[in-house]
Amino acid sequence: MASSSVISAVKTRVSANWNVTDFYGLNEEGQTPADGSAFLVVQFPIANAEQKSIGAPGAQVFREEGAIRFVLSIPRGQGIDYWLGQLETLLGQFRAVKFSGVNTWAPTSPVLDDSNDQGSYWRLTAAVPYYADTLG
Repeated sequence: MASSSVISAVKTRVSANWNVTDFYGLNEEGQTPADGSAFLVVQFPIANAEQKSIGAPGAQVFREEGAIRFVLSIPRGQGIDYWLGQLETLLGQFRAVKFSGVNTWAPTSPVLDDSNDQGSYWRLTAAVPYYADTLG
């Protein structure tokens, strides 16, 4: 699981750069929107930490590396052109940047395959690898 500082930094950045649909952080919404509208969820499917340096207590560097996964659920039958563009714009806000101690690399392209069809929704997903260093 990602650290609380990474989760908070990502949530703040998404909130500042995404106003296209509702956005839900981890465990913030238990149901899909009642009106069937599109929504965005951010997940952290993997995060690992390791010690990167040895030094005096409090001056050692620990690095967390993982992925930020964006899941954009859109109503079926609307096509993807508009939504793909919106997701790519958001991914651009996370492409090779540093914010609040989080450093990111290039996002993956959105997945487009049979797994996109999820009942009433069609899901576009993409991930951004990241790392964050802390002292301990």
